[in-house]
This record gives sequence, C-alpha cells and structure tokens, in this order.
Amino acid sequence: MTEIATLARPYAEAAFKHAKQAGSTDGWADSLQFLSAVVGDAEMAAIVKNPKVGNDKLLQLLLDICQDQVNAEVVNLVKLLVENGKIGLLPQISKMYEQYKADDEGYVNVDLYSAYTLTKAEQTKYVAMLEKHLNKKVHAVVSVDKSLIGGIFAKAGDIVIDGSVRGQLHQLAKRL
Repeated sequence: MTEIATLARPYAEAAFKHAKQAGSTDGWADSLQFLSAVVGDAEMAAIVKNPKVGNDKLLQLLLDICQDQVNAEVVNLVKLLVENGKIGLLPQISKMYEQYKADDEGYVNVDLYSAYTLTKAEQTKYVAMLEKHLNKKVHAVVSVDKSLIGGIFAKAGDIVIDGSVRGQLHQLAKRL
C-alpha cells in the first residue's frame, strides 16, 4: 500500500496544484472520482490488467466511457497515466487529491459508523463533537454497521475514535 501511495502522490499533487491555479478543484474532484469508479469496476480492472490490450485501445476505451464526464485537462492526465502504465493508480490519486483539497479548504472527511440509523439531530450533534475534537470543519459520511452493537465509530484519515460497544468490549477483553 505504501508503494502505491508513493507512486500516486506526485500525480495527485500535480493535479491539485493545477486545479487550484485554474480554480477548478471541485471539477477535478468530480472527474477523478468518476474515473476512479470506472477503473475500480471489476470488468474494467480486468481490461486494464490484460497485457493483450494495448495502450491505444485502453485509452480509447477510457475516453469513450468518459466522454463528457471529464474536461480536456483531466483527459491529459488519463493519457499520461495510460502511457506510463499507471492507470491503476487512479483510485489512490483520487483519494489523495481529496485529502489535499480538504487540507486546503480547512475541513476533514470523516467516515462515521453507527449501529443504527441516526436522525438529523443526532448527526448534527456528533458532527459538532467531532469538529470540536478535531478543530476542523467536518464533512461526515454516515453509515450503519450493526456489528458495532451500539455507539459510534469515527475514522478521519489516520485518526480513529471508537465509542462503540464492540470497541469497549474488545478493550475489556484485552484488559482481562
């Protein structure tokens, strides 16, 4: 995983710097997420990894799929990645780009898991608590994970806050 991050970082940094200068960080983020989903698809991943598919055919396939979804500058990135055999890095590039964008705009993306569906009031309460704890604006993606039994589990990059019953039981078991 570290190797993938090392390979993807220069592309993500260059893409973010270029998008920032052009004032199109949101457009680039959308395009990179779309391309990441395309390359991450199981059928497309098989095509990307197939050595019998040449770079020209792969590039044409990607351009046909993308058509109006990406702008000319993002197309240039796709061409560069295909030429260098690095198109498989797109999901990691997209993820790193999002992190650069979040750092630049002063917010943090948080994956928030709950054992049950949260009401809007509960979501607002938890987001406010996370903002206070992290000292940043929080963009939360809330998901339900029944295995938590109860409570909340939050993940913001490398930071993990485990307030779940499952986590507390695990800590108790470790102490015993």
